[in-house]
Amino acid sequence: MVHASLQEAAVPSKASGYAAALVTVVIWAVWVIATRHGRQGAIGATELGLIRFGVPALVLAPVWLRTGLMPRGVSPLVLFLMVCGSGAPFFHLAAFALRFAPASAAGVLLVGAMPLATALIGIVVFRERPDRLRLAGLGAILLGIALLLTSLLEAQHIAWQGYLLLPVAATFWAVYTHAFRRSGLGALEGSALIAIWSFLIHIGLAFTVGVDFSGIGFQALGIQVVAQGLLSGLAATVAYGAAVRILGSTPAAAFAALVPVMAAFGGALLLGETIGPVDIIAALVTGIGVALSTGILSRRR
Repeated sequence: MVHASLQEAAVPSKASGYAAALVTVVIWAVWVIATRHGRQGAIGATELGLIRFGVPALVLAPVWLRTGLMPRGVSPLVLFLMVCGSGAPFFHLAAFALRFAPASAAGVLLVGAMPLATALIGIVVFRERPDRLRLAGLGAILLGIALLLTSLLEAQHIAWQGYLLLPVAATFWAVYTHAFRRSGLGALEGSALIAIWSFLIHIGLAFTVGVDFSGIGFQALGIQVVAQGLLSGLAATVAYGAAVRILGSTPAAAFAALVPVMAAFGGALLLGETIGPVDIIAALVTGIGVALSTGILSRRR
């Protein structure tokens, strides 16, 4: 009986899987808010990128040193698309957009649009055929985006470049998703390679355009090191991997439905951003669409 109890204790419970998934989406929402906060302050995109990718590149050095910068069996094109899709180019697109767009918009137009862009690439390029519930989810995401854009039409002095670039960044992430699925790499290996390549890109940018950390306060720098490097760069990778391992990929991915709502309320509470009823409805509708788009309610085939 003692042996059986030890075996049961060794098997991760679903509760721990749900906790890991919740930790992941909280970190994703924190990343949106922290990036928005940093871009509103004295921190440039290159400085943010050095923090975001430098910390995981250092911590995950044993992983990328083992695989090498160009792992055997991984197409250079696939690796290039992975780095572009979730590494330095994606980061700079999102960081530039968040200089102008509030966190609530990023929750809908970035996080919400990611599964939409992923599905569209799958349908057009790889001839995937989502079922009706997933199509309904994609439709809900489009409705959420439309609601948000409708509310923007009534606002004045909107910096449209931020809102336009968020869906572009979401498309980059969708490209990464499809490339990673076909890479044959594990989550930790993929994260390590993206981190080191993106860090090297930022080292090149630092020598080209220069960096200046002198105007950044110690508190602001500490916030970004924790939010960008430790949480987004490391903890989210580990937590999401644990959630997928315990719950499966579909239930774990469904938790991303919480991010648009978290980002909207987090931006209001922590950054003082204004959100109206339409913004809240757009975040809720988009969140429902994200959940449905994962196929969590679809029939198992």
